[in-house]
Amino acid sequence: MNLVDRMIAATQRALPAEEAAAHCDVPCGIYDPHAAQIAAHTVIRMVDLIEGLGDLNETAKLHTFSRHVEVKEEHARIAEHEIIILWTDYFRPEHAEQHANLHDLVWKTCKLTSTVKQQINKQAALDLLAGIQQIAEIFWATKGVQTKRVPSGQPSGGEIVQPVLG
Repeated sequence: MNLVDRMIAATQRALPAEEAAAHCDVPCGIYDPHAAQIAAHTVIRMVDLIEGLGDLNETAKLHTFSRHVEVKEEHARIAEHEIIILWTDYFRPEHAEQHANLHDLVWKTCKLTSTVKQQINKQAALDLLAGIQQIAEIFWATKGVQTKRVPSGQPSGGEIVQPVLG
């Protein structure tokens, strides 16, 4: 156990928190990684559109560039927010025990949200989606639900992880 883990454990012992069963004040129990996946697809699409602008010497292109960057950053924040909700409100210690890479995966994926906000980096955007897809697969596995990857149907291409229900 590293120093940070010991500090968190000590804080939890000193200030025990009441266990919550939802991501809001009204314990609804509704969680789903879908919004994070859509946000990541939006980041990828914005990077594609930015890269397609070419020479930015024209004022109209600069305005378009600015709008695309704003949307890219907004959706990176949405992805981060959705991941953090899953991490802090849904996933429990037994999930991290069952999926040994969960903590590292969430941490690295959240770090990627910063990278895609700071840069116009297609590979980072693709890596963000890949991390979120892995989190989605773990999320559904903790519920005992199988998943499948299906074409996203979005201009960004790629796939969406969805539960196999029924």
